[in-house]
Amino acid sequence: MTLAGKTALVTGAARGIGLAIARRFARDGARVTLLDRFGRLDVMVNNAGITGRSFPIWQLADDDWNQVLAVDLTSVFYGCRAAIRAMLPRGSGRIVNVASIAGKEGNPTLVPYSSAKAGVIGLTKAVAKEVATRGILVNAIAPAVIGTELLEQMEPSTVDMLVAKIPMGRVGRPEEVAALAAWLASDECSFSTGAVYDLSGGRATY
Repeated sequence: MTLAGKTALVTGAARGIGLAIARRFARDGARVTLLDRFGRLDVMVNNAGITGRSFPIWQLADDDWNQVLAVDLTSVFYGCRAAIRAMLPRGSGRIVNVASIAGKEGNPTLVPYSSAKAGVIGLTKAVAKEVATRGILVNAIAPAVIGTELLEQMEPSTVDMLVAKIPMGRVGRPEEVAALAAWLASDECSFSTGAVYDLSGGRATY
């Protein structure tokens, strides 16, 4: 698999999953950029995200909701819109949105995060249909628990509960997410759009 000659923009690439994706793309030959303004763009990975604070809904403040929705969902909308505007004239491109298993199942005490990631899944499917005949493929990855610094924002009991649901009995690695993102960004991915790829160690079986 190669990304040679392609230009990729990865958000949230300073650490965790985004950093692993940026490194993998660079290893596969892509020119990886974090610029806010760009010309030619072949691949866009919307990865930036936060879990927010872990509280039951009756203890959530408006700011908790608004901040997570802004970072985890609204930024994906803006990223997709900007990327598609750059990709349409060339008639080709790949967009990979990082969602979460929480967007499919919902995680207790993480209502804003679960809602935002469900929105990313719906956005991915809708946008993919809009550009399906324009050479632009839009897919999402829905990881379960991945070993990044984001876990430090969550209560230990919440992390333990999430890991207990994974049949493989471990958290995922950022490099495993990066490997899937690299395939979705490559020309080898040619007949998949609007799909949500689970990366869950067997937790998701549907």
